[in-house]
Amino acid sequence: MQDEYRTVARAGVHETEINRSRFLCALAPAATEREAQEFVARVRKEHADATHNCWAYVIGADAGVQKASDDGEPGGTAGVPMLQMLLRRDMRYVVAVVTRYYGGVKLGAGGLIRAYGGAVGEALDALGTRTRRRFRLATVTVGHQRAGKVQNDLRATGREVRDVRYGEAVAIGIALPDADVDAFRAWLADVTAGTAGFELGGEAYGDA
Repeated sequence: MQDEYRTVARAGVHETEINRSRFLCALAPAATEREAQEFVARVRKEHADATHNCWAYVIGADAGVQKASDDGEPGGTAGVPMLQMLLRRDMRYVVAVVTRYYGGVKLGAGGLIRAYGGAVGEALDALGTRTRRRFRLATVTVGHQRAGKVQNDLRATGREVRDVRYGEAVAIGIALPDADVDAFRAWLADVTAGTAGFELGGEAYGDA
């Protein structure tokens, strides 16, 4: 797994005009290819009267899934430049749809490539990006009398408490960078006088 990746900070739309053609770039995070395809379908439906709805998406922290469509523009002048812009910006788990309303002036192949790639770049600048980092999930188990203090100590030291489950003991779900696991074990033993349980789980991505 990649240690971290970047994605768009939020879904949104950025509009630009080039030689009287309107280019609306809709961007959104997408956890799966299906989510990306559903986003493309929604934008196409919303702008069914547009001249073109070209799209590109990158799924996977390793960019394992990369797809693009020119949607009727000359081959290689829309979807590929959009995809290349996403990759150049190291974007992952993201989908872009550029909707074009033709304004009567032909842009030529070079102009189209710049327009579609540029629309994605401008939208990324406008909406912002965020970095997601790989974390190791873990569960801390403590007695009820210590649970409140441990939760406060976790938050005070900047560690993310993902969930808390109450049973015979209290199970606190946390996320740690791999490199912090050994130091965390020692810290936990110290603050709980060795009474806490600690169990490593799988991996997930969270905001860096």
